[in-house]
Amino acid sequence: MPRHSRSPRRLVADARLYLWTLRHSHSVVDGSRSCCETLRLYPQPAGVGGPLCVVFAEGPGRYVPGGFPLGSGDVGYVRGASLNLHEPGAVRALLDVALARGWQPEVRRVVEIDGWSLLEAAAAAQAGTADPADPED
Repeated sequence: MPRHSRSPRRLVADARLYLWTLRHSHSVVDGSRSCCETLRLYPQPAGVGGPLCVVFAEGPGRYVPGGFPLGSGDVGYVRGASLNLHEPGAVRALLDVALARGWQPEVRRVVEIDGWSLLEAAAAAQAGTADPADPED
């Protein structure tokens, strides 16, 4: 049976279970449509901590899928690092970078992070060329 696209997916990292979802949204800024991808990770069991929201908002030099020719879930710099947020490896890389930079999944509050601040380190970690804990990446 195929997975429903709106159903949370499971990710196990360092013996902790997370559920994660990816949502695409639009806003209108100064008359122009802008796209945004929001990745949410929920530590399990439910209620033991707060979710992490990693937000990728469209902007100069950045791409967020809004239809053809970009694939669903693709985010990146026009001339640089990119990730496909539908890939569990990309989600794990973003999670690892967020954890290395101080996100605490056991704290019971919603934390929102600008995904662009994590992208290059996560892409390098996913490619196996960097350590997600290294702030220089």
